[in-house]
Amino acid sequence: MNNQLLSLFPPSDMKLLGPHLKAAQFDQHRVLFEADQRIRHVYFPTSAVVSLVITLSTGEMVEAAMIGKDGVVGASAALDGKIAVSRGIIQLSGEIVVCDIEALKSVVIQSPKLLALLMRHEQTVYAQAQQSAACFATHQVEARFCRWLLRARDLSDSDYLPFTQEYLGEMLGVRRTSVTAVARTLQETGLIKYARGKSRSWMQKRCRRVPANATVRSRRIMKG
Repeated sequence: MNNQLLSLFPPSDMKLLGPHLKAAQFDQHRVLFEADQRIRHVYFPTSAVVSLVITLSTGEMVEAAMIGKDGVVGASAALDGKIAVSRGIIQLSGEIVVCDIEALKSVVIQSPKLLALLMRHEQTVYAQAQQSAACFATHQVEARFCRWLLRARDLSDSDYLPFTQEYLGEMLGVRRTSVTAVARTLQETGLIKYARGKSRSWMQKRCRRVPANATVRSRRIMKG
């Protein structure tokens, strides 16, 4: 199972959880749960990427965090945070290992090591949400656009990112015209390529970078 967090689970806990872990394919844009809804399953992405989004009073959506093969979605429910505080939606289609929440909770209760691991992971999600808020408040659209694409690319291990302008605008909390302008600029400088068709596809061509603050912080948290 190609999920980095699952690989850190103690062998004895994995033995107990094994019968409850089921791999399944999830299509892009499928909703895993809604905000204020009870969480019944925990999701460990292996190739899919999931967005946690907040719906504003205006009806607009803004992404708070992005989770892929490096983490888990819905683990807060195993720590007794039974109700979702955001919407979980499939950003990039792929495989996810699904576990019943009660099965995970029963193992967590008996395993201090697993409990500590999941708590550290939830801290990384919180840190990512904080970074997203700071980025939204202080960075221009171009910087937010690049940060978002690079994170999606890292989690998907693919240079081909099938996102529409409308979807990118929703995740970044900006108008589609702003996405169009930024994409055109980045393509002109050779950093991305995008093609037009029934949908608009995004491809990172070459970007060299220093890891973002949130990524560095998350790695430190997971190391304990």
